[in-house]
Amino acid sequence: MVKITLASSNAKKIKELKFLLEPEFEVEIRQAEYPEIQHDDPCAISLSAAKAVCEKLNRLVIVEDSGMHVDALNGFPGTMTKPVYSLIGNEGILKLMKGIKNRKAKYKSAVAICKPGKKAICFLGEEEGTIAQSIRGNGWGQDPIFIPKGSRKTYGEEPPKNFHPYREDAVKKLKAYFFK
Repeated sequence: MVKITLASSNAKKIKELKFLLEPEFEVEIRQAEYPEIQHDDPCAISLSAAKAVCEKLNRLVIVEDSGMHVDALNGFPGTMTKPVYSLIGNEGILKLMKGIKNRKAKYKSAVAICKPGKKAICFLGEEEGTIAQSIRGNGWGQDPIFIPKGSRKTYGEEPPKNFHPYREDAVKKLKAYFFK
């Protein structure tokens, strides 16, 4: 089993990633401080953070950055999902979408891994969906407004799961690379 340090302070993200990474990885959680660059590419953010934490701790590190990208809003909120949620919430996103017919969106999860002395590598997972007309259900972040492709319900209306498919997609790519 490979020991890896997951750097995050988001309890829900930690729970999902730990579930997805184990048993192939022995996951140690670190709430290490690291600079989060501002960029529209989630991989750029994860790569930078993974490299910084890896250099600080001198151990194998994984960092994840994710966000919801709305087509009609030119990818907004994208990598700014958390601050946008804090500022305008799901209500604000729905207000921006008022009268817009194209409600396509996708979640992106960028999982970056870095070994000491090596370049960080990023694995991008995606999940397509649409934006609901109203807030439906509960959950964290945009779960109450994001309807995954093939469903009529938002994530907020569905029973809680151990992970989101976009995060699973990224972790599957990481495992395929790491254990090839």
